[in-house]
Amino acid sequence: MNGNLFVALRRAFPKQLDSTAIETADGPGAPRFYTWRDLDRASAMIANLLGSLDLPEGARVAVQTDKSVEALMLYLGVIRAGLVYLPLNTAYQAAEIEYFIRNAEPAVVVCTPKNFHWTSKIAFQAGTQNVFTLGDDRSGTLLERAVQHSDVHEPAVRASDDLVAILYTSGTTGRSKGAMLTHGNLLSNAQTLQRYWGWRSAEEGGDVLIHALPIFHVHGLFVASHGALLNGSKMIWFNRYDPKATIARLKDATVFMGVPTLYTRMLAEPTLTREACATMRLFISGSAPLLKETHDDWTSRTGHVILERYGMSETTMITSNPYFEKDGQRIGGTVGYALPGIQVRIRGDKGQPLRAGEIGSIEVKGPNVFQGYWRMPEKTAEEFTTDLFFKTGDVGKMDEDGRLTIVGRSKDLIISGGYNVYPAEIEGYINEMPGVAESAVVGVPHADFGEAVVAIVIPKPGSSVDAGAVIGELKTKIANFKVPKQVFVVDELPRNAMGKVQKNLLRDQHRKLFNA
Repeated sequence: MNGNLFVALRRAFPKQLDSTAIETADGPGAPRFYTWRDLDRASAMIANLLGSLDLPEGARVAVQTDKSVEALMLYLGVIRAGLVYLPLNTAYQAAEIEYFIRNAEPAVVVCTPKNFHWTSKIAFQAGTQNVFTLGDDRSGTLLERAVQHSDVHEPAVRASDDLVAILYTSGTTGRSKGAMLTHGNLLSNAQTLQRYWGWRSAEEGGDVLIHALPIFHVHGLFVASHGALLNGSKMIWFNRYDPKATIARLKDATVFMGVPTLYTRMLAEPTLTREACATMRLFISGSAPLLKETHDDWTSRTGHVILERYGMSETTMITSNPYFEKDGQRIGGTVGYALPGIQVRIRGDKGQPLRAGEIGSIEVKGPNVFQGYWRMPEKTAEEFTTDLFFKTGDVGKMDEDGRLTIVGRSKDLIISGGYNVYPAEIEGYINEMPGVAESAVVGVPHADFGEAVVAIVIPKPGSSVDAGAVIGELKTKIANFKVPKQVFVVDELPRNAMGKVQKNLLRDQHRKLFNA
């Protein structure tokens, strides 16, 4: 049986292949219209190009490109060919890219034309044989090579438990882990969300999705893109998020997915009104905590209640507030109920079951849960219980009806603007700087980003540290979303009796830094 995810997505394409699948709302030549036939032909040519490279079974294709419809076509081509897709955040710098390439050992790397000089050097030194470029203006060697191949391709035969994607998610030790997702993981989750969120077929009037998210992580690539593709729904495509431009296109759409930052920025625009949202059916938020104030302000301004959900790289979507009234109300500050077919439970420090309302560790089991961490069998084993529940590392509580509320993260994870930031990685870079004895990085509330990164630094005896210089140097080494919004230089850090830094006290101390 062919378990290739692409086959299921392709089967859902409308019968009228010459109808519009994607309309670009910005970028070169906008508006540009792509048909379903375009997606089929382009993914076939890319799959045939990859097939001509004589790649080994299970070969990885690492991609760090700007968002474009062609980048989505590349993703479809990779999974159509039965290869493993490895998306990389466009903000990653050379040191980060070098780690990912050396760890994943991709057979193919695709980067932006402007980054080819340093990306190709890293890739070739690591043993990668094939490096292509792809720009957001339809430029690059990938397309130049792909158009030389046939636009007919028989999708590879893959089983549901075959690997289809690796998503890197940093660990608290600072070492990134590659979460291995299968065809079955992604397809089962997409099919569940299609039903649970009431995606409407063409016969029911059809849905139109505004796609304003990046496509290098779960939310934009899997939840949003898969949702529209599996439903045969048109997408209005933004390469870059612009709140005013997004609001102007709401009248042409029915579904919008965003991180809290996107909602707060739209709320700052006077054009956001009930009239602007008159055709909209559903607003979905995830990837970071949505402040209750934002949730309530959105309802007041638009008349729509945002649907919050909960997921992660290792599991895709786990829970969701209801869409249909029969399933309950959407309540701000909660992430709803376990999705159909998925089990969620709360456990105490010793793994014991907890009663409703008690706070503990969130564990999950289901067809959405990943296969394990790339080349980390011991770490994988540590993260699963004896009865094969995955330990999410998040802390929460569940009410008597099974509604989940996230109250914290046991691993000090910071989510800023929808992106995961792990303190240990940033601390490692700071601690290597001249004159630094030690540092601690925490997340504090921020109305726009959900959480903001803050660093507290201790200088070595007799040395001085300039906060601005720390930020400046970090900007040359790590993605901008990881760079602290503010750095404080102090004489000492709060510690417990065992000498461990008490980050909870640091968070409390700076809690009102951005939300006074």
